[in-house]
Amino acid sequence: MDVAFLILNAGSSSLKFAVYRASAAPTTQPAYRGSIDGVGGRGRFQVLHATDTDGLIDREVATTNHEQALQLLLDWLKTRHAGLELRAAGHRVVHGGADYSCPVIVENQILATLERLIPLSPLHQPHNLGAIRALARLRPGLPQVACFDTAFHHTLSPPARSFALPRDLAEMGIRRYGFHGLSYEYIAGVLPDYLGIASEGRIVVAHLGFGASLCAMLQRRSVETSMSFTPLDGIPMGSRCGALDPGVLLYLLREKGMSQEQLSELLHHRSGLLGVSGISGDVRELLASDHPDATQALELFAFRTSQAIASHAVALDGIDALVFTAGIGEHAAPVRAAICRRLAWLGLSLDGEANRRHGPRISQTESPISVWVIPTNEELVIARHTWALTGHAGNS
Repeated sequence: MDVAFLILNAGSSSLKFAVYRASAAPTTQPAYRGSIDGVGGRGRFQVLHATDTDGLIDREVATTNHEQALQLLLDWLKTRHAGLELRAAGHRVVHGGADYSCPVIVENQILATLERLIPLSPLHQPHNLGAIRALARLRPGLPQVACFDTAFHHTLSPPARSFALPRDLAEMGIRRYGFHGLSYEYIAGVLPDYLGIASEGRIVVAHLGFGASLCAMLQRRSVETSMSFTPLDGIPMGSRCGALDPGVLLYLLREKGMSQEQLSELLHHRSGLLGVSGISGDVRELLASDHPDATQALELFAFRTSQAIASHAVALDGIDALVFTAGIGEHAAPVRAAICRRLAWLGLSLDGEANRRHGPRISQTESPISVWVIPTNEELVIARHTWALTGHAGNS
């Protein structure tokens, strides 16, 4: 019998998945990787990677919710591999709060605790937890593991995790948590393969995608990060504002009469690169546009990101290496170049040709700060945690 782990990342209208065989600790490539998009209506079921190429599919489907999408996936797996036994499922869960500093096998009490964190991550947490509940209904008794984006940042010191607010608010849980931790955990794990002993030094990692953040690492542990209480904070993102004077919110509430719902829509969906450009939150579209507003949005992104990198260097008392990862970080050479130009005062010297080739090292040999492009792999981190927590399963 073929034993496997199912890895899930549920969004508001999508279900990303991967299937890892369990004969040994999960390796880089899963047996299958794909997505079901358009959950809640007509969408597409795609298998983008398969160890057997005839397993690749791309077809239109209709689902009303995540439970139907999961059932579609499970039915396909059963048809594809009649003898496939799922040993466990691993989930990306954005917020673990102050309680969870490592992955856990989900039980009802844990699920109830995680649901209380929904207000801190309303765009992600409900769908992450909804997929867990849906799979529990479809496969009762199947162990499910929650892997948290906040867990990697539990090493933040009290000054790094605190707001300058009254202590009673901190005791209520209003503090800096940090996110994108699964990505940072993966990068921390592979840093020695690229940097050798220098991986234990002062590293700033820039996870730049539609959601974007930074993490300062020392000895491959988080000491500072740009996102904080929610994933809205930090540098500008595809449609999220990033750091914002709270007085702006008071003004919009008091003078413009905006409601809580209107503010949420503004901050989550109408700001960032999309808001500034008025064109798109997708860097690929902005780079392809000759409109001055697209240029302004990209310049703002590079300016704020370089500022944040410099502030993270302060948290480290210097910087030895800068790592770019995620969609923009791995593929947008002009954006990396614009950010690095603003950091030249640190002595950073970019190798233009290496940057155009996307690395892995994109700095000049003599640059005192090395610069790297390292692809991230959050699903592999989830797979390894799931394997570790639910038994080192072999074929049975």
